Amino acid sequence: MSPRGSLRSAGWIAVLAACATLFVVLTFRVNAVKSEVRLAERRIVALQQEKMLLETEFETRASQRNLSNWNEVEFGYRAPRAAQYLENERQLASLGTPRAVGAPAPIRVASAEVSDDAARSFPRMVSPVTGQEFAGAGTIASDIRATAAHERASLSSQITRNAARIVLKAGMEAGE
Repeated sequence: MSPRGSLRSAGWIAVLAACATLFVVLTFRVNAVKSEVRLAERRIVALQQEKMLLETEFETRASQRNLSNWNEVEFGYRAPRAAQYLENERQLASLGTPRAVGAPAPIRVASAEVSDDAARSFPRMVSPVTGQEFAGAGTIASDIRATAAHERASLSSQITRNAARIVLKAGMEAGE
């Protein structure tokens, strides 16, 4: 080989090495840009989610503010104040006023005791097949008594609660 040929092949090798080096550098640079693009896309998605969250919170708070305004202006509702709470039943009772002249009589609930005679007046439970009395027939009267007592207690507690609510509401309206 001539010196000129070896110089030529050394030149080609240098050019090929330079091209390979530039190719590797360019590949690294492209991968770096791709990585930056992926990070930017992730950041964009995160910011969009945060934006949606903030929009939802803003709309919720705006809705609460509108509801509060409507309650105050349109309906006259207000949040309870500390002075509206009562300490005990005596304070609740003190809010009551005597009936006005001409006011209707209060509603009274009648109660009736179920006697053993009334419980016995129920017809006997007899089997249509055998004609014999049902074995649990003796407990029917006690079940009726227990049910009647429970209904009386339940009804009286409901009336007491409703009366307390009415008195409390009247006191709050009078206090405003």
